[in-house]
Amino acid sequence: MLAQISPGTLINSRYRIDKLLGQGGFGRTYLAFDIQRFGEPCVLKEFVPANTKAEILRKSQELFEREAKVLYKIDHPQIPKFLAWFTEKDRLFIVQEYIDGKNYWQILHDRLSEKRQPFSEAEVRRWLIDMVPILEYIHERNIIHRDISLENIMLANNQYKPMLIDFGVVKEKFTQILAADPLNTQYSSRGSVVGKMGYSPPEQLRLGYCYPSSDIYALGVCVVVLLTGRMPHLLIDDSFKWQWRSYVNISASLARILDKMLAEVPTERYQSAGLILMDLNPSQKTLQVNISPEQNQAAITNQDLEENQPTTFPDQAPVSLNTEFLQYCQKELTSLVGPFASYLMKHTLEKSPGIAVEEFLEKVTAAIPNQKLAQEFREHIKLPSELNSKTLQSYNNSQANIGNFPAISNPEFLERCRRELTSFVGPFASVIIKDALDQQPNLTPTQLIETLVAEIPNQKRAEEFKERIQKQQRM
Repeated sequence: MLAQISPGTLINSRYRIDKLLGQGGFGRTYLAFDIQRFGEPCVLKEFVPANTKAEILRKSQELFEREAKVLYKIDHPQIPKFLAWFTEKDRLFIVQEYIDGKNYWQILHDRLSEKRQPFSEAEVRRWLIDMVPILEYIHERNIIHRDISLENIMLANNQYKPMLIDFGVVKEKFTQILAADPLNTQYSSRGSVVGKMGYSPPEQLRLGYCYPSSDIYALGVCVVVLLTGRMPHLLIDDSFKWQWRSYVNISASLARILDKMLAEVPTERYQSAGLILMDLNPSQKTLQVNISPEQNQAAITNQDLEENQPTTFPDQAPVSLNTEFLQYCQKELTSLVGPFASYLMKHTLEKSPGIAVEEFLEKVTAAIPNQKLAQEFREHIKLPSELNSKTLQSYNNSQANIGNFPAISNPEFLERCRRELTSFVGPFASVIIKDALDQQPNLTPTQLIETLVAEIPNQKRAEEFKERIQKQQRM
């Protein structure tokens, strides 16, 4: 392990170390002064591998350059500016804007010590309204924070809006490299998962999966901690169910918002941060339905098209009219990217409700983070003009029933499996299903059922589970 850098040391002939700010499993964080910018303070983060093999360092440098370009493009007043990355003497660093202030765990601790009162509902609502746009901004750019907690949300001195710091995307990529190195026993496949116990959702901590809704879950945890003044693990019972309501009295509307943010299953949470704002400010919903006479006439025209030509949808017609084609797209996309498909499609339609088929497909394809999967989706998908309504309906019917299609392409079927399995094995049903699909992503529904049956110890109950699932499929 590389030694801690002493105060006064000059790094990269530019950054003079002032003091150590923190240390963890990924490395160390220093306060430094940039002597090329008149001593401006900055944060220097050092990522420390367990060994310094040339191959590990080479891969780290290549990956960091790629990820640094993503972070460098972030330009938001509530996110510290990413300034630089470099390597020096087998050490890997990133440089970020320094935020002089306190994180919200410190602020909460101070309030409990002085006033013995956590945050009020009014304060939390205001805080959420200030935080949600940050998530909306990064998610629109296909960036997931992965490490949201009160420790990573700060209030700068002389500022009134919170700031989101310490993105876990770099940590995640860094540990992927270290986990692939057999000498790095410190980083197992589980140990390399980025996130904080209590704040991060089950799919992230147990399986390493991250979606935009994973950040939304973590933000929800932050809210209940601010409201109750209690650490997350004190708000969960022995069956891993949230019990925060017993510690605070808030309005039913805010409680519903938090319950949705904290849903165990990713697809049951808000799929877009902007939807949280709509529920926090119901008046915004009213504004969105006040359409102009011109828009109203367009809606009437679209309605006529739907009523008079129910089976014919030209490629230039709004894709929102063709529900069968959208279902077809979602099932195909889900088979490639999982539950993230719902978010991609819904977000695209929300941004451009009148978008035509071809542009819709281009936007969805461009939003798929993995270039190979994006290309596979675009090459495989067919336009409505290539598929008649009967073909689409037949496709959707076959997907809805047990057949030869991958189970992962049918979210409704997976949700039925989760609900039923939960009644037999408890809250770890989601983990069992995720593990099964992670190991064999092309399992058909029939094969998935057999796999889940094998996970139920009691043979009689296992058969009961199988019968109930198959009965629902026949209905």
